[in-house]
Amino acid sequence: MKLLIAALLSASLATIAMATDVVNTTFDKTTGPHAFNIRDLVMMDRVSDPQLSPDGRYVAFGVRSTDYAANKGVNAIYVLDLAYRSKAAGKPIKVLDNASSVRWSADGRSLYYLAPADGVAQLWRLGLGNRDAFDLTKHADGVQVSHTSLDINEYKLSPDAKHVLLSYEVFKDCATLACTKARVDARDNDKASGTLYTKLFVRHWDTWANGRRNQLFVASFDSNGQLPAEPTLLSRGIDGDIPSKPFGDESEFAFAPDGRSVYFDARVAGASEPWSTNFDVYRVPVDASSAPQNLTADNKAWDAYPLPSPDGKTLYYLAMKTPGFEADRFAIVALDLATGTKREVDPRWDRSPGSMTISADGKALYATADDEGQHPLFAISTTNGEVTRLSGAGAVEGYSLAGDKLLMARDDLKHPADLYLASAAGSHPKQVTHFNADDLKNAKVGDVEFFKFPGWNNETVQGYVVKPVDYQPGKTYPVAFIIHGGPQGAMNNEWSYRWNPQTYAGQGFAVVTINFHGSTGYGQAFTDAISGDWGGKPLDDLKLGWKAALSKYSFLDGNRACALGASYGGYMTYWIAGVWNQPWKCLVDHDGVFDSRAMYYDTDELWFEEKENVGTPYDHLENYEKFNPVNHVKDWRVPMLVIHSGNDFRIPITQGLGAFTALQRRGISSEMLTFPDENHWVLKPHNSVQWHDAVNAWLQQWTGRSSTEKP
Repeated sequence: MKLLIAALLSASLATIAMATDVVNTTFDKTTGPHAFNIRDLVMMDRVSDPQLSPDGRYVAFGVRSTDYAANKGVNAIYVLDLAYRSKAAGKPIKVLDNASSVRWSADGRSLYYLAPADGVAQLWRLGLGNRDAFDLTKHADGVQVSHTSLDINEYKLSPDAKHVLLSYEVFKDCATLACTKARVDARDNDKASGTLYTKLFVRHWDTWANGRRNQLFVASFDSNGQLPAEPTLLSRGIDGDIPSKPFGDESEFAFAPDGRSVYFDARVAGASEPWSTNFDVYRVPVDASSAPQNLTADNKAWDAYPLPSPDGKTLYYLAMKTPGFEADRFAIVALDLATGTKREVDPRWDRSPGSMTISADGKALYATADDEGQHPLFAISTTNGEVTRLSGAGAVEGYSLAGDKLLMARDDLKHPADLYLASAAGSHPKQVTHFNADDLKNAKVGDVEFFKFPGWNNETVQGYVVKPVDYQPGKTYPVAFIIHGGPQGAMNNEWSYRWNPQTYAGQGFAVVTINFHGSTGYGQAFTDAISGDWGGKPLDDLKLGWKAALSKYSFLDGNRACALGASYGGYMTYWIAGVWNQPWKCLVDHDGVFDSRAMYYDTDELWFEEKENVGTPYDHLENYEKFNPVNHVKDWRVPMLVIHSGNDFRIPITQGLGAFTALQRRGISSEMLTFPDENHWVLKPHNSVQWHDAVNAWLQQWTGRSSTEKP
């Protein structure tokens, strides 16, 4: 189909103006009943990190709200009394502003947390009193307990409350934190701005390498509850990051129950770090009297997330089996610390769990995992590996155990996270917080339905549809066909603050998405199927899923559909632009791979490219060219919005610029939106609004839907 000359001229003029044109991000939140929109999404309170007190009566948790004028999120800590007969029960009380990472003291009488002091993240303690029931509305101010010159990244309290593990980013040849601070200050004051690199990483995710490593330290509380200015280094000799960069957290290190040893994971790979996934688990005495001992040197794949049993005799951790593969199945391994014997706890469970916790009696491990479009919490028997699902539909984003109580932060495609209290077995869950309730009463969202169909090789594949807000039977609606990233990920039944289908349903679009081969939660073989076949089996699934959706749901208008995707979904958007463009009126590509060959030399984590393309491009160029979108530019014809950000070092902006150049040179209607201050994700409130406004305008333009038309 030939493009209309009028559309080409209009898009060309719009593109010329983009050098100075900025999408209006004026905030005008709708009041009264209305269809859900980005301004609702960006202002929602985000509940996370629930922590039950040792006696199970109270829960402390984090809430991130949005200061739209300041263009940032603001963290606060709340406490909720769960005693049903208490006057305070059911009423969360904000106890701290500008604070995060809350944890209970061993006696349950104080809260520890991170907050800035003179611009440096420090550890603080908030005493809640010595009464049987706290008056949460009246408490003393927090007391700063650390006084270091560098930010604390992560921390963990010891079981005996005498010590704390602390992670700082330091120069490894500095003997003190003060040395690192002095060197950082000197560099900031140096008028020469160049940096000389001798190995990779040069940059990682969104940060240029500066020679510093996350290292693990320990400090002891004195009689006044204070920490020394210079803690003791535990990870001496470890040329790795603890926790790992860029997304590691405190689940990567742990105290032994007796407090005499510490376990942590790290990747020590030297110059090969960008093409290695060989993380190992280490043990070190808490007094740093000897060097860390590698407990998993026999496995050249990923070992991580150490968790000692309550009796200290067994160390549980997660282990992959395939070196160089970040999306391999994580098996749960039990290490007998006396004999060194290892066994897989869950060999029959074809799922890949995340970091774990353990019951007080040591009989059950708890972990979440993707599972056929859901992300539930599971209990895994430590003796026979039997797996029990503890939560229903939706996603468990965080959880905490205390005695016979289980507290979960849970969400789904129609509801952002709130806290739910259940028994330790997951029974009788009861919602105990209701953040955003008033807003959700007015902001209408679309109904969701999962469906299955025969995909590639006649294997079962799952997807879901979201009906537009105020859906009426008998009417047809334009479609936003969303392709998820990863690619080893999934579009689950969970709330999102980036690719949230409800933002499109609120604009009057139906949403269709497919968890194609390569997605997680359907068994490891299903996940593995995409490696080496990016443009093959997944494309077959998308084609068959689109056909199945059109057949099953008569309200989908197949003649008014646009495809959207980010990361791998962006790669697939560029790929279908050349090989499957017939169904689409428009395309939206966010941070996608345009040239597979160039991507290898531009990206940061080379292990991913080498696994997914089965080798390097200089040894196996044919693998990179087999499904390379750049080779099909001559067949592009569909109008496309390209979005790419300046701080995206995973898929650098040159990929988006290349695609936009191709579109412009070919005379295809196109626009490019770029954010110089964002990474692979668009996170700042104003930028998020601008992103959604630009995408929605593009969809409306090419599907013939007016922005003023009621859903």
